[in-house]
Amino acid sequence: MAPASARAAQAQPQQPSADRRLSTLVGHLLPSSPRRTAADTSATTLESFPTMASQGSSVFAALAQAPEDPILGVTVAYNKDPSPVKVNLGVGAYRTEEGKPLVLNVVRRAEQMLINNPSRVKEYLPITGLAEFNKLSAKLIFGADSPAIQENRVTTVQCLSGTGSLRVGGEFLARHYHERTIYIPQPTWGNHPKVFTLSGLTVRSYRYYDPATRGLDFKGLLEDLSSAPLGSIVLLHACAHNPTGVDPTIDQWEQIRQLMRSKSLLPFFDSAYQGFASGSLDKDAQSVRMFVADGGELLMAQSYAKNMGLYGERVGALSIVCGSADVAVRVESQLKLVIRPMYSNPPLHGPSIVATILKDSEMFNEWTLELKAMADRIISMRQQLFDALKSRGTPGDWSHIIKQIGMFTFTGLNSDQVAFMRQEYHIYMTSDGRISMAGLSTRTVPHLADAIHAAVTQLK
Repeated sequence: MAPASARAAQAQPQQPSADRRLSTLVGHLLPSSPRRTAADTSATTLESFPTMASQGSSVFAALAQAPEDPILGVTVAYNKDPSPVKVNLGVGAYRTEEGKPLVLNVVRRAEQMLINNPSRVKEYLPITGLAEFNKLSAKLIFGADSPAIQENRVTTVQCLSGTGSLRVGGEFLARHYHERTIYIPQPTWGNHPKVFTLSGLTVRSYRYYDPATRGLDFKGLLEDLSSAPLGSIVLLHACAHNPTGVDPTIDQWEQIRQLMRSKSLLPFFDSAYQGFASGSLDKDAQSVRMFVADGGELLMAQSYAKNMGLYGERVGALSIVCGSADVAVRVESQLKLVIRPMYSNPPLHGPSIVATILKDSEMFNEWTLELKAMADRIISMRQQLFDALKSRGTPGDWSHIIKQIGMFTFTGLNSDQVAFMRQEYHIYMTSDGRISMAGLSTRTVPHLADAIHAAVTQLK
């Protein structure tokens, strides 16, 4: 009789060797073909898999190198420049007089309060986001006494800053609105046409900026909107138009409103600079509130990147003002179906900061003071640059620098002049001549003025 140890070994199934296991796996994964013998499959190597790189090969080898984003690429080029006098005027973010990023004091206070609260958890938010944040955001842009809010005709969902709010709104319209053409100003923020095209909308443009006057082409704007098909969507910058810094007057806004309502054009506002443009939250929301006051419907994309300095937190909201409370409920239900497969639900930290500040009167007041200080510094940079160009006798009328508003100035410089300034003076801006006034300081204004003077005198 066999020893017990031998009987135990015979009872246990034979464990396949590593080579046999690998061969079996290969047999299962390779495309079907005539049955292989063990000898055939054992000779197969993993190099036959198309998704496994071999000697540097790749299934993506044919991809072309994509160009840098025309705005973000400015910073990439700036970072590679070793010059000690380089100036970055392309970035759309606030900088201090020392050229440093700024975290608002009130934001730091709010964050500390959140961190010190032991009851806070990290659970998922609902698809629509932080309810308190949504409610406070709608009040901030529409006004606490807004009839639309009081009548429950507004539905608000938290989104991924302004870009995410535009994308969610665009996809909602592509699915549920009868007209899929959106008119955007010419020029506009470079991401607008991309966002709306990928949302499923057809993008058209309307005249906005007049290069001859470096101001608003109001006549062209009215003509183009008058000829737009009934019911078309129209993108409007709530304030501090990007990239031109040119805004309609209140009287012009009223004419735009009357024209759009008469043709049933659907307003889609983009508000990236509330309070950051003039220093007043209410003044910068006037255009939006005019459209809400007439009882009509609209979409509103909000961002807290600029006015609270929460760039990296990606905090935004999409509000849709509806014709009735029951429609608002149904609209929200469909917005959830847009958001769920896109990013499921939004982040928690950023909107908690915003809600903490907006709901506390003392912190809210502190925020408005810091906000106005940022706006005032930008206004000061405008005046200093204008004065510097005037003192140098730089050819041309540069009054548009102090007439425009917000973070950006459309200088009127052409692409050759921009390239010259980068090469000779290490000044970085987008090729259309847009500069971020927040990137300037009292120290760098003379250097920029010298560069502009040289560019316009040496190049036409």
